[in-house]
Amino acid sequence: MISNFVTKRFHQRIDFMTQYLALNCELGLLIGEKYLLQGLVENILEEDDVMAVAILDQNKNILAEGRRILSGPFEQINKRVFSSNSQESLNWIGGMEKNKAPEIIGEVQITYSLQGITELINTMKKQVFAGALALILVSCLIFHFISRSLVAPIVSLADTARKVSMGNRDVRAAPGTTPEIIRLSQAFNNMLDSLAKGRKTLVRTYEKLTRQQALVEVGKFSMMIAHEVKNPLGIIKSSLELIKSEFNIPEDDLLLRYAEEEIVRLNHLIESFLMFSKPAKPQFEKVDLNQLLEQIAMGFDIQSSTTGVQLDCRIPESKFEAQADFDLLARGIGNIIKNACEANEHKGLVTISVVEHYKMDKTAHKWELFIQDQGPGISREKKTKIFEPFFTTKSTGTGLGLAFADQAIKAHGGNISIESPESGGCCFCVTLFSNIREPEVLKVYDTDINS
Repeated sequence: MISNFVTKRFHQRIDFMTQYLALNCELGLLIGEKYLLQGLVENILEEDDVMAVAILDQNKNILAEGRRILSGPFEQINKRVFSSNSQESLNWIGGMEKNKAPEIIGEVQITYSLQGITELINTMKKQVFAGALALILVSCLIFHFISRSLVAPIVSLADTARKVSMGNRDVRAAPGTTPEIIRLSQAFNNMLDSLAKGRKTLVRTYEKLTRQQALVEVGKFSMMIAHEVKNPLGIIKSSLELIKSEFNIPEDDLLLRYAEEEIVRLNHLIESFLMFSKPAKPQFEKVDLNQLLEQIAMGFDIQSSTTGVQLDCRIPESKFEAQADFDLLARGIGNIIKNACEANEHKGLVTISVVEHYKMDKTAHKWELFIQDQGPGISREKKTKIFEPFFTTKSTGTGLGLAFADQAIKAHGGNISIESPESGGCCFCVTLFSNIREPEVLKVYDTDINS
């Protein structure tokens, strides 16, 4: 196919040169100018593969010719030269003479060699043969490597399965190179990921059960403390009051003041244990969350004269009603605000802001509360443990305030998170919804010490 194409293009080139010569030698034939015709002949002889050129008049007499030595074989092509003036005059006259044949005034002959095109075709055949041979060799090599690449992933997959069976659960199969091997490796890795996920779920479930069991023990311990310690503390406090009145001890006596403060601290610790270990069952009713937050903030504002913390409240005046337990939610949010005040070391500013979200039909949907302090912030490691019971960063803290807040928020189908903004401190975000969305039931632990 390539040979035929090249040969056809070659003959078309020679035919074009002959046609070009026939058109340009018309004037020379009409006026008999041999020098002009000879120049045209010499120009054509400069072309490759042209061996001889001749220009003849209408009587076959040679007016100009030229040749050079080339190797054969040869072929010759002839073209007649027509008078364009006679043709134009005939067309202008019209009538029957319009269909007369144009006048022949001469002829051009070009003899050309086929040796160059023959050598070119032979060279191309050799190159195509060499390319085909190289392609065959490359194909053999590709087949060899592809066959090895098809087997290698299967061997690797078998080796991975052997490692998993020996207890290495972190190993994964190589992705492979072919679509079939890729799908097989993905299915194998998905199976291993599913097993790992199931194992993590079992571990979390076991940890949750362990934590619940620990909280049950805390409940039992709290009831024992309430029975064995709370009543004696009340007696001690009453006795101190009698001693102060009987012996006329002044109110600012340092030793008695220390004793009374320690009694109050122990009493607060016992109440915190009791509140967390035996929370009340939520009683849901329609509550305006913005009004609830205003009442909480009002209580802290009253204490600000003694604590030194200023509250910057940005609470919308509109209503945002949701099903909630007023007292339980108030205690939970109050614990978060109290924690922020303590993080400020009873000074500075605590910012409280609310963002309301509405649906397309302008009905209330989501209520977000942001409480930001100006404290030292919290590290990433402590952030994951901040809501765990008994975890605290304060020297006098019980570690139950935020744990109770987390429990109360989740009982309302919401969630609580903590962030560390670039401005410093911590920012707690409480998210609640207008309708309860799968709330977590507050765990009422068995606190009967005799059970």
